Amino acid sequence: MNGIISYGAYIPYNRLKRKRIGEFFGKHAMGGEKAIAGYDEDSVSMGVEAAMDCLREMNPDQIDAIYFATTSSPYREKGSIPTLATALNLRESVRGMETAASLRSGTAAIMAAKPGENTLVIAADCRTGAPTGQNEQWFGDGSAAFLIGSGPDVIANMIDYTSVQGEVISHWRSQSDLFTQSWEERLSSSAFMKQVKESVSPFLEKNDRSIETISKVIISGPTTRAHLQAAQALGFSNQQVQNPLFDNVGLTGNAHAPMMLVSALEEANPGDQLLVVSFAEGLDLLLLEVTEAISRLGKRKGVQEYVSIKNDEVLYSDYLKWREIIKTEPPRRPPTDRPSAPALHRGYQQNLGFIGSKCRNCGTAQFPKQRVCVQCQAKDEMEDYRFVGQSAKVTTFTLDYLAASPAPPMIVAVIDFDQGGRIICEVTDCHPKEIEIGMEVEMTFRRLFEAGGISNYFWKARPIRKKEGV
Repeated sequence: MNGIISYGAYIPYNRLKRKRIGEFFGKHAMGGEKAIAGYDEDSVSMGVEAAMDCLREMNPDQIDAIYFATTSSPYREKGSIPTLATALNLRESVRGMETAASLRSGTAAIMAAKPGENTLVIAADCRTGAPTGQNEQWFGDGSAAFLIGSGPDVIANMIDYTSVQGEVISHWRSQSDLFTQSWEERLSSSAFMKQVKESVSPFLEKNDRSIETISKVIISGPTTRAHLQAAQALGFSNQQVQNPLFDNVGLTGNAHAPMMLVSALEEANPGDQLLVVSFAEGLDLLLLEVTEAISRLGKRKGVQEYVSIKNDEVLYSDYLKWREIIKTEPPRRPPTDRPSAPALHRGYQQNLGFIGSKCRNCGTAQFPKQRVCVQCQAKDEMEDYRFVGQSAKVTTFTLDYLAASPAPPMIVAVIDFDQGGRIICEVTDCHPKEIEIGMEVEMTFRRLFEAGGISNYFWKARPIRKKEGV
């Protein structure tokens, strides 16, 4: 029986208070805040972060397949699996599949995991609602990841799953649309309620379960109210309904149900029964039973920790610039050249995988790869060495107010890794007054820039934070 072996999540550091949207337009706004991807983040970079959280203390060579689900790919025509696999240090022979377009892509990818394989499922979304619209306030950004497989390490057995198809045009985005469009919410809510009432109870009866035996129900509906309406109609108590993350994250597209499932697993106990209900032109239903192995799973950041690590001082104008919704005066610098495809191909393992070299003779680590050791001068005595996951400290830094950056000043630092090695790189998710010599940092996968339709990814440093306000 397939089940979940591990989980992970990622919520962007930046949060936009919804009241700031209302203040900008002089209109009423919803309460709470929503998570927004930084100017250097997209669905791919967020997917890497969630997967790294999921694979903590695990051997990437044991991954047989990787599935990526998103409705907001940086490309309309180009796969993201090779980028993800290289950044995560997976085998080149790993099987890959991408699911897109549907807001059920995340749950569909979980159900598609093949028995007998260790499948890494990543769901990430970074959608944009039109200014002044309801979607702008509802939508948030985030990602979740699961390792699906079998054996004694399964923390939640997948008892059963099924799908229901039902055409309804509630949310859509054409090839030329920047913003997600939506019909009046009563249409999607009525279709959702009908499908839920007709499908959930028979599904539970088929598996000898009832409403009362479900510990947590994870409902991802079309609106912020629909999940509660569905839960009440089915007879679930408020204690059984999983927090939908509306108040502090938002509707995260196809990653919404997976992120709620991560949140439920963080609090689950052996024997708990979890029901997932994911809506989008139909339903995906998943029934899981938590096992004793969940007590042996190591600590993950997950939803709980990432929710508390935030910068809620983001201005609405920052959001508009980062999303390129408004045009601003370009920097007085030459335009960024399109990255060279041959150069990207030659260096993709080094740059995406953050792989340098380590001297076999004296153990000195260097990035980028070198033939000659800087310490002992040994020649051609190098082996590949991955810097991701190592702790590091800021040795020195500069604040560059003249560099072209959507969030000036650009912070550039010399980073020394605790296990050896040094790199000069950007520091992200960090206030200029916060950076200091000796600050502990970790590496995070980010999009450096996009030019000529090509996204260029690399690694940046970010402060290691443990809790809110630190």
